[in-house]
Amino acid sequence: MNPTPKDQVAKLLKSIETGDAAPITYVNPNKYIQHNLAVGDGLSGFGAVLQQLPAGSAKVKTVRLLQDGEYVVAHTVYNFFGPKIGIDVFRFENGKIVEHWDNLQTTPDQPNPSGRTMTDGATEVADLEKTDSNKALVTAFVNDVLVSGKLDKLPGYFDGDNYLQHNPAIADGLSGLGAALKAMADQGITMKYTRVHKVLGQGNFVLVISEGEFAGKSTSFYDLFRVHQGKIAEHWDTMETIPAHADWKNPNGKFGFK
Repeated sequence: MNPTPKDQVAKLLKSIETGDAAPITYVNPNKYIQHNLAVGDGLSGFGAVLQQLPAGSAKVKTVRLLQDGEYVVAHTVYNFFGPKIGIDVFRFENGKIVEHWDNLQTTPDQPNPSGRTMTDGATEVADLEKTDSNKALVTAFVNDVLVSGKLDKLPGYFDGDNYLQHNPAIADGLSGLGAALKAMADQGITMKYTRVHKVLGQGNFVLVISEGEFAGKSTSFYDLFRVHQGKIAEHWDTMETIPAHADWKNPNGKFGFK
């Protein structure tokens, strides 16, 4: 039996560590569109990066996988030119991987103020029948609060202060989020979401891919939410500065979703 798209993605990512050549057959060799702007387009670009890795240095542990139609999302702990947390998105076409996006953030040295890491917490995909309603809830939250700044609507998306947070700088609960926003404001650090590019979800997990600014730099935001009983219950994210156009290794852009 052929492996599922989720299994294919997990094996392809793990092959970065193991050197197993078999999973590369899951990728369409004639069409592999790369949106990591530090990597050249196509399989040749992916291969060139792997060749630069010091032998035996790579480590890959995928913690979460979800599938939304032709897309598979992987939440992964990497050691890949240094320790990183990554959220990768792969698009399938006719059973083959044809496109890849990711957002990578350097792994922090210590847990966040609530003792959580960027990847621990719930992993089981549940409530498949609620996929559409959960995607709608999270999309509304991001547009209302993060894009439009309607902070008065913030409490309506949460079950009081029962909210688990995995951002390395923020504590649990709405109180932790509020304290972090105040601390950033006191330091003159601004965070602005300007556009939602893609929303992907399966069951209780929803990923929102957005563009904006952080501390004055053009930034890609990947926010992964877990929804429980109609409220946002848990949050993971990665943030990555978007390089200047002159530094792009491929012409495809950071986003470019259909």
